[in-house]
Amino acid sequence: MAMSCASLLFFGILAPRYSRLRQLAQMAAVAILLGFLLIAFRSTTVAQPVLGKIWIGEFYGRIEAVENISARNVYRLQLATGSSSDLPPFVRVNLSPEQYQDDFQPGAIIRLRARLLPPAGPTLPGGYDFARRAWFQQIGATGTALGDVGLFQKAESGAWFATQRAALTEHILASMPQGSGAIGAALVTGDQGHISEADAQAMRDSGLAHLLSISGLHVTAVVGFIFIAVSRLLSLSAWLALRIPIPVVAAAMAAIGALAYTLLTGAEVPTVRSFIAAVLILIALALGRDALTLRLVAFGALIVLIFWPEAMAGPSFQLSFAAVATIVVMHDLPVVKRFTERRDESLVRKAARAVVSLILTGVAIELVLTHIALFHFHKAGLYGALANVVAIPMTTFIIMPLEALALVFDVIGLGQPFWWLAGHGIATILALVHYVSSLPGAVTIMPAMPIWAFGLFIIGALIFGLLTTRVRYFGVLPCAIGIIAMVTAPRPDILVTGDGKHLALVTADGEVALLRAKAGDFVRGMIFEKAGSKAQATPIEDWPGVQCTLDNCVVTLMGSERSWTLLATRTRNLIPSMEMAAACKRVDIVVSDRWLPASCRPKWVKADRRLLEQSGGLAFYLDAQRVVTANENNRHMPWVQAALNARAGAVSDQ
Repeated sequence: MAMSCASLLFFGILAPRYSRLRQLAQMAAVAILLGFLLIAFRSTTVAQPVLGKIWIGEFYGRIEAVENISARNVYRLQLATGSSSDLPPFVRVNLSPEQYQDDFQPGAIIRLRARLLPPAGPTLPGGYDFARRAWFQQIGATGTALGDVGLFQKAESGAWFATQRAALTEHILASMPQGSGAIGAALVTGDQGHISEADAQAMRDSGLAHLLSISGLHVTAVVGFIFIAVSRLLSLSAWLALRIPIPVVAAAMAAIGALAYTLLTGAEVPTVRSFIAAVLILIALALGRDALTLRLVAFGALIVLIFWPEAMAGPSFQLSFAAVATIVVMHDLPVVKRFTERRDESLVRKAARAVVSLILTGVAIELVLTHIALFHFHKAGLYGALANVVAIPMTTFIIMPLEALALVFDVIGLGQPFWWLAGHGIATILALVHYVSSLPGAVTIMPAMPIWAFGLFIIGALIFGLLTTRVRYFGVLPCAIGIIAMVTAPRPDILVTGDGKHLALVTADGEVALLRAKAGDFVRGMIFEKAGSKAQATPIEDWPGVQCTLDNCVVTLMGSERSWTLLATRTRNLIPSMEMAAACKRVDIVVSDRWLPASCRPKWVKADRRLLEQSGGLAFYLDAQRVVTANENNRHMPWVQAALNARAGAVSDQ
């Protein structure tokens, strides 16, 4: 990192004095260095011990947070174990509804027996890295409670917001029509645990999943509702209107309301980020300045990155700021300004112009966000722009105001009509998302793209968005290269999960065969995302060129230049070492979830438990003779090093 910064500074010195290129190189060097120091400081300050191996035992824990995931019949508790315990300071445990008690609130101390595991890294290369998220949340282990869970000490105080959030969620679920309450609760409190998997998947496939995360849309609706309501009420009094600055007072009240809403919904990073942006906009409005500029977006991003620098690598930060920046950049384009400027025309033409502007904005956002979504999730919805044209105005101007009015009128017992109307509005959106997600080609699924392709696209988008001269159009070139690399990214030929139990064969057209046909939905989902495929899985026994016994399978795979032979074990049965050695010698690749003897020497790769514990999941690209590992780009990360050290310590203790 120091060498990179020094190179940029040296490059800047070579550039002409006072030139923009020199200033850009120097600012980039300083920004990169400060960013590196900031994330290093953050990762060090949150460092906590992690579990080294599977642990089963009894312990006491103080409840730090409770999450009710009713769609999966699970209560998720974050517990502080105390300094006297051999466990990490913070663990996360799942309870069944039968194990959970109403007194299990933040601050309470419970006694339980649990099976805990180290936070899991990515199952496959490019997969979701829970270990990284757990590191910054200071969670050292996750697991499941065993048997009865007892209350040792009730919560005393300090959990008011969490209690009110849970109570408000239950109130909304009970007040709204069945099937709508889960979405209604998510819109108000951010609690998504009650949404069925079918509805959640339809929201993701239709490009409307952002409605469920308390972020810009929700905070904007709250701020707008309070700002307009306060300003209108104060304007009713001529005496007040002449003596106090109503916009300033309304902005202050809206900021206070946004802060309360942020705390009520759990103060997650996306919500805090939206709150900061909303406050900046309110300040700009109060001062009579332009409320939405790239400077505002940059300042909001800077505040977030100072306190949560790890957010930059996450999809939430990238998607939300990319969306806002796209809106600002697009509406600053001269042609768009001319199209959207106010003019004297009929109401119908004004409405048509507004709809066209909304559609164009949605299309522009989808063009930018699709690349980010494909990089992180390997799939993206194609009709999100059209779905958002209906869903966003309906949510912002109809459903959320109706829910706000329902909560207000609930004070006098007259909120039910508003809950009924809001419920039917949500039912309309659910019908829309299920229809959109069922359309042919609604979801684009692609194999993982190279990280350099993603980087090129982002660089090109920044060049186009930040520059105002004709030079900005040079940003289209790296964007185009990134898109081409994304579309032409090859599928891996073989995928192996980090535990070695699951193996998938993938063809160029997306057909997939599984070594273990009984693989769970989570493993199947990760495999198909990485393969960029929606095909039905085929048992490996039915794959051409495969010979299977009870203990193992031998597969012959045809590459463009040669054939490859793979041996995969699939039971724990003892295999004589001489027999295993002879089998290994005849094949190119061996995959096993057990430790194989040193005498097992295949021609190319021996992916046994010893290797997989170091490398994580594997992706084989046979024609390129390349193997991508899950840990190859993050072995130096503190959460990976902590896990390896904890595992080594656990082995030495034995």
